[in-house]
Amino acid sequence: MTETSGKSVALVHGGFVDGSGWNGVYQILRKDGYDVTIVQNPTTSLGDDVAVTRRAIASAPGKVILVGHSYGGVVVSEAGTDPKVAGVVFIAAFAADAGESVSTLIANPPPGACVPPILPPVDGFLMLDREQFAAAFAADVRPSLASFMADSQVPWGVAALEGKVTAPAWKVKPSWYLVATDDKMIPPPAQRRMATRAKAITVEVPGSHAVYVSDPVAVAGLIKQAVAGVDNH
Repeated sequence: MTETSGKSVALVHGGFVDGSGWNGVYQILRKDGYDVTIVQNPTTSLGDDVAVTRRAIASAPGKVILVGHSYGGVVVSEAGTDPKVAGVVFIAAFAADAGESVSTLIANPPPGACVPPILPPVDGFLMLDREQFAAAFAADVRPSLASFMADSQVPWGVAALEGKVTAPAWKVKPSWYLVATDDKMIPPPAQRRMATRAKAITVEVPGSHAVYVSDPVAVAGLIKQAVAGVDNH
């Protein structure tokens, strides 16, 4: 499509999962003429993940809309200052400020907030309880796929959770945020606070933390808004 020619999108996954969860979003964007890069971060440390993301940005054609889910929001907050990044999109994500990490952002959950079923670290890596994974992370994903996601978890490095952002992209780049209103991993009120702080154009969608899997149409729609929006900046 001529209106999307040369428009690049890079999708950054979060903790416990890999880039394959973006398949639905990828298929929609590709069908509509976007160039899409799936970033496969090791989620071992923020520094490593930012380096992988920056290599992906460098290899993508033209200006890039950088999209992060969950912990991927910290990655895009740090990597999104790259000159090739035209805007950043947060999907139920941590939009961290300078000096913040996932660890600091989750340190004091509000009373009554859901507590993610994170198991004690083993060799410096975290996993979610497989039996509770679907309810906590992917309640609106079809059961067979939610089970697969639970059984194919990527160990999440404690060092990645503790990695602190230095200069957040959302302070210097136009930003968008999708709030998942049924999220049991990042409380929706926390998502709204981060979106407001980032001055992000915000949409709210009924969905679990895995809204990018369960509702790829809504997620792709916001990404398309971002691509169109940066043309007007």
